[in-house]
Amino acid sequence: MIKSMTGFGRCEVSEDSKKITVEMKSVNHRYLDLGIKMPKKLNAFEADIRALLKEYIQRGKVDVYITYEDLSGSDETLCYHEDVAAQYVEYFQKMAEKFNLRNDLSASVLARCPEVLVMEDQQEDEDEIWHLVEKAVRGASEQFVAARIREGESLKTDLLAKLDEMSSLVDFVEQRSPQIVAEYRAKLETRVKELLAEAAFDESRIVAEVSMFADKICVDEELVRLRSHIDATKAALKAGGNVGRKLDFIAQEMNREANTTLSKSNDIQISDCAIEIKTGIEKIREQIQNLE
Repeated sequence: MIKSMTGFGRCEVSEDSKKITVEMKSVNHRYLDLGIKMPKKLNAFEADIRALLKEYIQRGKVDVYITYEDLSGSDETLCYHEDVAAQYVEYFQKMAEKFNLRNDLSASVLARCPEVLVMEDQQEDEDEIWHLVEKAVRGASEQFVAARIREGESLKTDLLAKLDEMSSLVDFVEQRSPQIVAEYRAKLETRVKELLAEAAFDESRIVAEVSMFADKICVDEELVRLRSHIDATKAALKAGGNVGRKLDFIAQEMNREANTTLSKSNDIQISDCAIEIKTGIEKIREQIQNLE
C-alpha cells in the first residue's frame, strides 16, 4: 500500500468517568516531526506516546492534540497536613510561654493557618490513565493511517497514469529521432546538388556529415535511462511501502535525462515533446512529495 503524508485521525475513549480524546493531523515533511500538545497531568507519558506513534508513522509533520477530562468532578480533594498543624501548635505554645500570653488556640484557628488544609490534585492510578491514553492514541493512529492509505492509493492511480503518458512521449521521441537524420540527409543532398549543379559530389562526405549530425543529436542512452526510471517508478508504486524518498531521487534522475534530451534536440517536435516530459516530471515530483 502507498501512503500519503497528509491525514487526519480522531479517537475518544471514556471509562469510569474519565475521558481521553486524541486528534492528529499531518502535512509533508522530509522526516518525522511529532508535535504533541496535552495537559500537564499526562506529561509523564510523553516518551511512551512518541514511541507508540512511531509504530504507525515514518514521515511527516504530525500535530497531536490530547485532552483529558474527569467527568466525576473530583479532580481536587481537601487534604489535612497533620505535621504542619503540629508545628503550628508547638510554636503557639512556645510564644505563649515566652511572652506570658494566653494560648487561645482552637481547631478553627489552626485550620485557617497556611498549608494545614489545602486543596490538592487527587492521586490517580497511572496505569489506569495510561491504559486510556494508549487506547485513544492507537485508535486515532489507526484512523490516521487509514486516511493516509486512501489518499495514497488515489495518488498512486494518478501517478501511474502520468507515467503512462510519459512513456508515450518517450516512444514518440524514439520513433522521431531516425526520421530527423533521414530528413537531414535528404536536405543536405538537395543543397549540395543545387550548389554543384551537374557536377558529381563525394558521397562519402555526405555520409560523414550525416554521421556527425546523428552523433550530435543522438539521445538513445538518455531514452533508455528515462524508460528505465519510468519502469522503476511504476514498480515501486505497485510494490507499495514507504517509497517517497526513493521516488523523489528517481524523479531527479528523470529530470536530468529530460534536460539532456532537450539540449540535444535539433527538431521542434522533439523539443516540444521533451518540454512536455519535463512538465510531467515536475507534476510527478510534486505528488511524490506527498508520499510517505
